[in-house]
Amino acid sequence: MRTPGLRVLAPDGELEALRMLTDRRDELAHRRVQTVNRLQRLLSELIPGQRKRDLSALQAKAMLASVRPRDVAGRTRRRMAAEQLADLVAVDVKLKKVTAELKTMVVARGSTLLEVSGIGPAGAARILSDVGDIARFADRNRFASWTGTAPLDASSGEQIRHRLSRAGNRRMNHVLHIAAIVQIRHDTAGRAYYRRKLAAGKTPMEALRCLKRRLSDVIYRQLVADARAARAVENIDTDAGPGGHCGAALTSSAVDLPPHIDTSDQPLPGPADQTLRPTPPARKAPPGNALRPAG
Repeated sequence: MRTPGLRVLAPDGELEALRMLTDRRDELAHRRVQTVNRLQRLLSELIPGQRKRDLSALQAKAMLASVRPRDVAGRTRRRMAAEQLADLVAVDVKLKKVTAELKTMVVARGSTLLEVSGIGPAGAARILSDVGDIARFADRNRFASWTGTAPLDASSGEQIRHRLSRAGNRRMNHVLHIAAIVQIRHDTAGRAYYRRKLAAGKTPMEALRCLKRRLSDVIYRQLVADARAARAVENIDTDAGPGGHCGAALTSSAVDLPPHIDTSDQPLPGPADQTLRPTPPARKAPPGNALRPAG
């Protein structure tokens, strides 16, 4: 089944490029985490008790400048920390460049995912690259099952409960998880929804799963709206004649309808109807009433 009003499109080169850049950014983000962990360990050995949870390159540089070890082990440790700091700066530059490129590509595709709180360029690019064509999902429930946000029934007797689903696309589930955490930390509609679920007796994990499912529905609606808008623009572009005449409205996005025939595509008209009366045929005289020759 497919979403009504949408046409399944074949994968294009832009989506493939978006997918490659998204994978590249994930690799850089993973490398950054490893670099920060190594730098954290070296700095904690150089400056005991000064470990920071979220360490930036500027903070690490300031901490490293405050120590001047005198022993050989300390100087070696400081030199290794300086090398890790240089690697961190290089990774941050690459991440910034790739993120800016992803944002440009997402906006160029006409996507409105960046308007959703908690969805950044990397998350929007991951959604677009993994989803591909939203028309392959019949409804929001199918989409939620694919994203792994549809909870599984774990009820027992009179106790109605649901548990986390491990099925679906885990990368999409991670994007929705990050978006949910961001919304909970800030004054958003997602935080209000999360608190309502807590007030209704949900545990924090259950309330978080409810918010992720709600975000899955929001993402689905955004993707469907973007696809229909793009389809409407495509219809306008393809239906316009050489002189710019267009006979299609924005609502002409139904599936499997015959294409609109423009004035330049109409077949030539057939023979024109005759406007003059044809000459009546000569009447034959009945037998025996033939004209006699003049006498």
